[in-house]
Amino acid sequence: MTEIVARNPSDVFPPYAGYAHSVEVPPRARTLYISGLNGYESDGVTMPSDFAGQARLVWRHLGTVLSGAGMGYDDLVSLRFFLASAAHDPENVEILKEHLGDHRACRTVVVQQLLEPEWLIEVEAIAAKVDDPAAL
Repeated sequence: MTEIVARNPSDVFPPYAGYAHSVEVPPRARTLYISGLNGYESDGVTMPSDFAGQARLVWRHLGTVLSGAGMGYDDLVSLRFFLASAAHDPENVEILKEHLGDHRACRTVVVQQLLEPEWLIEVEAIAAKVDDPAAL
């Protein structure tokens, strides 16, 4: 195996949009673990009051963190979304599709009270990249 492979066994329910039941990462791939990101602006004080604004900012922060490691959204293998309300899930899926397109990653969505009352979303992620498939 020389690349990261999404796996969706046919005996399990059909995968959701932007979702894989499992993702296999080959040995010696670089792995990046990303802490929960929220919708604060870069000043660490202000944030949009609406879900879409916060979610898009989280994706921008995620892109920045990935880029710093020489990775991109296509290198995401696992996403864990924490939503303040289940009512935000449809919008969350649409924003996820805007950023992932046809890419598939493992995904979990948890609805719960977040650390700060104004937070509507927090996202934790894992990315992996095979820099030199010939080296595997």
